[in-house]
Amino acid sequence: MRSLLRSKIHLATVTEANVDYVGSITIDKNLIEATGLWVGEKVLVVSATTGARLETYVIEGEAGSGAIEINGAAAHLINAGEKVIIMGFEITEKPVEPKVILCDKYNGIAQFLSEEAGEIASVAE
Repeated sequence: MRSLLRSKIHLATVTEANVDYVGSITIDKNLIEATGLWVGEKVLVVSATTGARLETYVIEGEAGSGAIEINGAAAHLINAGEKVIIMGFEITEKPVEPKVILCDKYNGIAQFLSEEAGEIASVAE
């Protein structure tokens, strides 16, 4: 069994960091659905701005809101305005084709990316 990348939201912008919230990361429902993440799923969050890394779980945000909110203690590590990469993994004995998206400046889907094939598909296509 191996742990393989299954879902990735690349270069989303953190819209809020709230240390007073009880843990987790709130993600726009559209991004959750596009990448196959589940509410409650453990994710690795990496700041492309500072290099900070943390694990937390997914909370669903309003569809189309662009929400990427770092909640609880994690807000001490990653702040509003930072660019982040959010990754979900799968433990499996077979290869997985990950669902990867690149965000635009409003946390909409700019492109669908295929990690294995190195392909990039624009949303406009």
